Amino acid sequence: MLSYWRLHKYPILFVVGSMLFYASFGYDLARTDFIKLLMLFGGLFFFMVKLMQFEKWNFKFLLVAGILFRLVFLFAEPNLSQDFYRFIWDGELIKNGLNPYLHTPNNLIGQSNVAIANAQELHTNMGELHAKNFSNYPPINQIFFALAAILGGGSILGSIIVMRLMLILADIGVLYFGRKLLQNLNQSTHMAFWYFLNPLVIIELTGNLHFEGVMLFFLVWALFLISKKKWPIAAPIYSLSIMVKLVPLIFLPIFLKYFRFKKSMLFYAFVAVGCIVLLLPFYSPSFVDNYAETLKLWFSNFEFNASIYNIVKKIAVTHYESKPWELIESYGKIIAKVILALVLLIAFLRKNQTLESVITAMVLALSSYYFLSSTVHPWYIVFLLGVSLFTKYRFPLVWSLAIVLSYQAYSNPDYKENLWLLAVEYILVYGFFVYEMIGRDSKKLYFFKKQTNP
Repeated sequence: MLSYWRLHKYPILFVVGSMLFYASFGYDLARTDFIKLLMLFGGLFFFMVKLMQFEKWNFKFLLVAGILFRLVFLFAEPNLSQDFYRFIWDGELIKNGLNPYLHTPNNLIGQSNVAIANAQELHTNMGELHAKNFSNYPPINQIFFALAAILGGGSILGSIIVMRLMLILADIGVLYFGRKLLQNLNQSTHMAFWYFLNPLVIIELTGNLHFEGVMLFFLVWALFLISKKKWPIAAPIYSLSIMVKLVPLIFLPIFLKYFRFKKSMLFYAFVAVGCIVLLLPFYSPSFVDNYAETLKLWFSNFEFNASIYNIVKKIAVTHYESKPWELIESYGKIIAKVILALVLLIAFLRKNQTLESVITAMVLALSSYYFLSSTVHPWYIVFLLGVSLFTKYRFPLVWSLAIVLSYQAYSNPDYKENLWLLAVEYILVYGFFVYEMIGRDSKKLYFFKKQTNP
């Protein structure tokens, strides 16, 4: 034991320091205290870099460290997001035999014949936008919500703990299949720990209960199966990823050159069948209209941590006297078409004939979407980070640090953003993106250096 301490003294101290920082983040941080949040996040990122520097080949050490960091949050109530109240609400609806795509919380809250545990507390705390709209979370998400409601025993904290354990297992799954996929791509398996130990991943998924990690788990599993030439099995797994969040839909055209036409059509058919099967339990004649209405609202009525959109908005409002609420709706419609066009260009103009080139195309497509989007919540970057680790690009890792600047908006009651801080964030991200795109060898960067296993 003493010899182990001598060999790993500094990494152990980094782990203890990280656990104390995570405990402070989870149990003693008001989201309005941006300075404290910034210092904690910066310290945690520093600890991650040092752990990777000292122990990147020590799988057991880093696995245990990553699990311990997540378990620190086990009994904490999320403090940076209120979305979990809606998650539990949807789960309670399903537990009571109600379809969350057919009933808004506002319509149900006054009905005495609907017995939803903690209904008033959930309804009050989920926020006005959640309360007046139908659920926008796809079916696999709903299944997790229902399990949390059932296993949580009617307790909000119980449901939080169940969801948290699910998300921890999903991250372990990302690490497991991620390492296998990296090995099949002839890349260093330790790269998966840049995801598993990342403070953004731990805080936004385990801490704040966002399900990007579950979506990533199914995607990485599917990609691993594809790397083993088991694409018919991969297709239904890919469907599960889509039915957690819809984002993987934009990657489908990218497989066309990789599989070639006939096999691609079969893959798309299997994915479509999988999605339809998962949707059937929730289907009703009004389901499509309700869900489309909610999605339209989420994609064309909100703005947060945007880059290009903020520039467009500044020009349009200042020089053309555009009304912001009309601009964002128009922008959302245009950008949806622009993203589709960009994805198709990436799919057809790039070679995309190896799996690594396919994953690289995914990173470029998803980055284009986030660069152009009017809303880029911090947890969105988790998915981009996870996918990017199978490529040569490291700008998402830089973004996973820089995005902490967007949390400044949480310190204001009206979520007013500091555009100077957002400018710093995006100068760092775009700067590193351009640095990598113009042909610089990211392998030369010390902390991100790829190596072969000894």
